[in-house]
Amino acid sequence: MTPQRDLVSRATRNAIRRPMNVLARGAICEYWENEGFQAIEGYVPTREGGVRQTAFDSYATGVDWADEEQVRRALRVFESLLRRLRKEGALESAEEVEISQLLARDGCQLDEELRIHVPRVAHLELHLAALGNASGIRSELERVRRVGTEYPDDAIGAAKQLIEATAKLVLYERGRPVNENDDVPALIKQAQQALQLHPAALPASQASTPPDNAESIKRILGALSSAAIGVAELRNRYGTGHGRLTAPTGLGPRHARFAVGTACTWCELLLDTLQDPDAPWRNHP
Repeated sequence: MTPQRDLVSRATRNAIRRPMNVLARGAICEYWENEGFQAIEGYVPTREGGVRQTAFDSYATGVDWADEEQVRRALRVFESLLRRLRKEGALESAEEVEISQLLARDGCQLDEELRIHVPRVAHLELHLAALGNASGIRSELERVRRVGTEYPDDAIGAAKQLIEATAKLVLYERGRPVNENDDVPALIKQAQQALQLHPAALPASQASTPPDNAESIKRILGALSSAAIGVAELRNRYGTGHGRLTAPTGLGPRHARFAVGTACTWCELLLDTLQDPDAPWRNHP
């Protein structure tokens, strides 16, 4: 079997380890343990470093860097450590740039507030940079980023709200009214229609049909619309946001990844189309 690739490279981990010698050992341990990690008992250093760097290693060595859930929690540790370094004036600008570049190679994004965004969330964040009224989406992206797959019902709830916030942003940017009483399926349909992405609104396919009107695109758009509506229905049954007599059972990380991935795909399509200067909605309003 091919060994799994580390989701965060050794180079990135080393760059974050390097300035640890200016932090208190207790603070380093606390940040790791706040995210559920434990130091390796009887850890024997395998490389040079001070007491504080060794403390960092005693936790980092025990992380499975190919496991998505462990990596998400470890990235939250890195955020806390970097923020502490910045607060104490111990994070050099050159170090921050290096760490940002290394994280980018790993497919992550380090923002100005030293939050680390994983790939799907990072891609959506890049879209929002050009939009001035995206605080609702940013709030839901932060929920998705923080929750991860540890709490599937929370992740499903955040995925639904991410879709809803994106639909409302599209309608706002297109100058369409937003009815707060509309349910999510209605908002999905309205947002796709506003960008000429709803299959029912596309003209019939012809021999010289552009890609956006092709029958294959219509089928994909129809399936994607149904998938986004499915996330909303999944949240109504299993996600957070409703008081329940009994808690949902059987949910696992794969359900969380499925819901968040579906939501991100739908949101990426709409934000891509909203900002594409050659999108059909611009030429045929």
